[in-house]
Order: sequence, then C-alpha cells, then structure tokens
Amino acid sequence: MSKNAIALIEPPHDLRHKVGDAILNLVLHVPASSESPVERAPGRARAIGRTAARQASLMAGSLALPPGFLGWLTILPELVGVWKLQAQMVADIAAVYGKSASLSREQMIYCLFKHVSAQLFRDVVVRVGERFVIQQASLAFIQSAARTLGVKVTQNIIGKGVSRFVPLIGAVGVGAYAYFDTTQVAKTAIELFSKDIILDLKED
Repeated sequence: MSKNAIALIEPPHDLRHKVGDAILNLVLHVPASSESPVERAPGRARAIGRTAARQASLMAGSLALPPGFLGWLTILPELVGVWKLQAQMVADIAAVYGKSASLSREQMIYCLFKHVSAQLFRDVVVRVGERFVIQQASLAFIQSAARTLGVKVTQNIIGKGVSRFVPLIGAVGVGAYAYFDTTQVAKTAIELFSKDIILDLKED
C-alpha cells in the first residue's frame, strides 16, 4: 500500500472525542422497555440477545459498505446505531429479569463496555458470591470513563481501518464483529441481571 493510501485510512483527528461524547450521551439516557418479567427469563433474555445481534450485524455491515473516506463518514453513525440497539437490548434483558426499576447508568455502561475494559469498572460493579454490588458513580467518573472508552474504541477502529478499502469483504467483517460484540454485551447483561443486585447509593 502506498503512503498516499495509508494516509487515506487515517481517521478524523477528533474522532476519539466524538466517540467519547457519543458514549456519554448514550449511558446518561437509559431507555425504557416494553418487556415484562417472565418466569423463564434466561430463555427470553437469550432470544432478545440473538435478535439484537442480528440487527446490529445488518446495520453495521450496511453502513460499512462505502469504501475509503466515505467509509470514515459512516463510522460514528454505525457505532451509535449499534450502541443504541445494545442499550435497548440491555434494558429489555433487565426487564425480563424484573430489574427495570433499578436499572442505572452505572449498570448500562458496565453492560455495554465491560468487554472493552473490565478494569475500568472494577470499583463500580463488584461481584460478591451470587450478588453484584453496584457503587453509585459520580458524573465526573462517568465522563472520565466515556473519554477512556472513546480512546480505546478509536484505537480499535484504526486497527480495522484498512477493511474499509475492501468492499463487501470489509462490510462482512464489520457486520460479524458487531454480531460478536452484541453477544458479549448480552452475556454481561444476563450475568448481571440474573443475580441479586445491591445498590450502594453513596457517591465516591
């Protein structure tokens, strides 16, 4: 690949800030759910996860079709679209386990991004036996976490950036990753909401 081609795959300089802002806006608005608590919550939760994963794959793959510079323009809409699907999925999984009333921004950001940086949430969500203790986080922490995640996500984008120059094949890869990513979020949500949750309402 020529130097000019390599230069073309460099993402916009402020992308990491836009990604961080998108994450912050996402987790500060926990969506409502039309799901209701069910007796067989694990089966319903897995079905919700599979449906969301297919939708995320289709959306991400479609938006990744434009190659080169046009492909960069679709990155943020792709990420935000997939994250919104995942956020709704998390809310729906919480609902089938009867946890809608206690669903918070801390639980949302944990479910959405634990697989990106588990270390980031070690003091916010703590598993103690068969329970999870959720520490209420300050807005400053949520903002800092969103910025950190924005950097990590952007680094992943740079690593996969060359795929934007391979029409169809690149889109298939992006769609497959969105499917895998969404299944990881679903797995985290099911693990969390299937257990007892204790809310520590003291801000640090």
